[in-house]
Amino acid sequence: MREAVTVQVGGFANYVGSHFWNFQDELLGLADDPDADPVFKNDALDMDVLYRSGEMHQGIPTYCPRLVSVGSRGSLGSLSSSGNLGQTSASADQLNVATWQVYKIACANGSGSVTRSVSKPHGRNLFLQSLVEEGQNPSTSNGASNSQKSVEDKDLIDCLENGVNFWTDYSKVQYHPQSLYELHGSWTDFDKFDNYGSAQEVVSDWSQIEEMNERLRFFVEECDHIQGIQFIVDDSGGFSSVAAQFLENIADDYTNTPVLLYCVRDPMTLGSSRRNQRVSIMRALHDAVSFSKLSSFCNLMVPIGPPSLSRSYMSSYLYIQDEKPFHASAVCAAAIHSITVPFRLQRTGPSSDLAHSSGNLDIGELLHILSDQGRQNMVTALDVAMPAPSLTDRDAMGNIEMKLHSLTPEISDEDEDPYSVESLVDFHITSERLVYEARETKPKFSHLSASLCPLPVPLPFPSIFRGNIGRHGEILSDHAEESQPKGSLDIESIPMAARLRSSSAVLPFIERRSGSLQKHGVARGAIGSLVLRDWGFGREEVEDMAEHLAKLLGPFHPEMDLTSDSD
Repeated sequence: MREAVTVQVGGFANYVGSHFWNFQDELLGLADDPDADPVFKNDALDMDVLYRSGEMHQGIPTYCPRLVSVGSRGSLGSLSSSGNLGQTSASADQLNVATWQVYKIACANGSGSVTRSVSKPHGRNLFLQSLVEEGQNPSTSNGASNSQKSVEDKDLIDCLENGVNFWTDYSKVQYHPQSLYELHGSWTDFDKFDNYGSAQEVVSDWSQIEEMNERLRFFVEECDHIQGIQFIVDDSGGFSSVAAQFLENIADDYTNTPVLLYCVRDPMTLGSSRRNQRVSIMRALHDAVSFSKLSSFCNLMVPIGPPSLSRSYMSSYLYIQDEKPFHASAVCAAAIHSITVPFRLQRTGPSSDLAHSSGNLDIGELLHILSDQGRQNMVTALDVAMPAPSLTDRDAMGNIEMKLHSLTPEISDEDEDPYSVESLVDFHITSERLVYEARETKPKFSHLSASLCPLPVPLPFPSIFRGNIGRHGEILSDHAEESQPKGSLDIESIPMAARLRSSSAVLPFIERRSGSLQKHGVARGAIGSLVLRDWGFGREEVEDMAEHLAKLLGPFHPEMDLTSDSD
């Protein structure tokens, strides 16, 4: 068994992670449920890759994600930073809040005395209350009648659809006390924590960075054979800078450990299209600097933007409200879950031909396929079909290429690249011929993994499915139009297909960021140079970032001479 450690940094990254771990928790529960569909009782899926076994001080056994989650102070809602394995109330954490809003210096008497005001802890919502009650009285969860249970579940769904304020509001997972870390600092207005330079206070506080390193070290050092680190970052603002520092330390401390980086963004962080010139330049520079820094300290980068479904295959089956990160993060998490299933498949023997194998694949092997073959490009697109076509629909299966929708923003629609390299995971396909038979240009190198286990839909999953989706994710041909989207009360599982694709389609994404840094930061007289200086970057460091971005373009333009003494 080869373990993986997961890191989540930033608000939307933790929203995505919360859904991701709910999927894993659901799979664990279904595997132990004698009444569950046999398809979920799959011994080939080794959950120990992502989870660790342990016990509490009272000798109670535990099974927790091998996870480090980093967020801002107060982002845990009603959950304690010690995780729900220890203290289950946020009240004690509130007593340790050390932001500038908590302290008020009373100078009236000239003594400089300090008083402390403590904000009221966030209460548990209805869904979290039900988890606590179920844990205290496990018999009640099975003793209620089906009709009564249905009413209760409907209330829980309504609670989540109308009131998710924190990623912990819908998390049903137990976390290890080392997993959850809250950053502290004088920044409390998240509208001002929206660019790379806004995190200077955090990054310069070495004690906080070291605390993050120590928590990661705890999980890494207990691994027997770590296969890699999967890292999810909300790169829309200051957390990008925090993640870059964290990744740099990982690169220094774990030189031979592969890092797979997912950069995710909440649709609401895009803001209004009507920006003034300065804000537009700052946004462009943030994207360029963030991309340059983050890509410098990982082996493979997967940008994941808002899952806009207009005019796509999935728009016929999904309904996502962009103003709800609870919705958009669910699709991102489903895609990440799907693409990482091969990391957890039991090995039946050595991989002799990765291009045509159908099964297990660890993080290092995935990175070898996608970044060391073809053009040696390290930026990949993530495509997903949710739901994937059914095995009974052979025409759709043979044309699955048309069903995949890209979650990576700013890429080209052109996909006929003879040098492309890809890894496809499908929860139904059993023949590689079915995937590529309708494609004019085959990829130069490909890997196919198949699993019969679909994506389970846990109770706190949002209601994002349209009325033409059946209980097991099948597409209904004869259905009545429904105004209300379907959720976990109506749908138990969804067949998925997901693909990581290294091809020229990502070229516009890289070109835009390289061009922005050249235009606004490097060119003589560029007005963005003052912004970069305020963010703590000198002229030489800006030129180094620009050179790094130019090198990322190199695999697509082999005629470019990018050699230097440092190469």
